[in-house]
Amino acid sequence: MRREPTEAEDRLWHELRGRRLDNIKFKRQVPIGRFVADFVCAEARLIVEIDGSQHAESCRDQERDAELKARGFRVLRFWNDDVLKDMNGVCDTIIAYVRDESLHPWR
Repeated sequence: MRREPTEAEDRLWHELRGRRLDNIKFKRQVPIGRFVADFVCAEARLIVEIDGSQHAESCRDQERDAELKARGFRVLRFWNDDVLKDMNGVCDTIIAYVRDESLHPWR
């Protein structure tokens, strides 16, 4: 996955890497239990996932999110189109979730 990220993952990683986004530390392709998270901010216990249409109403994603939440993470998901068409909105949302741990993702 790290060698062949989607265009959306690659673009978001460009914004997140090296603490470029509001000096927040992110890692990509992080193994957590039996899953690999796209991007993780360990300090905020926040996972950011970038999804294509194959993830719509996915039972596997619901199972995955439940396990990651049980491990103490919040899982914030964006569609590929969100990243490609509104990077500023995506980045603002990520910053808000990192800074306010009481926020919980809507999907």
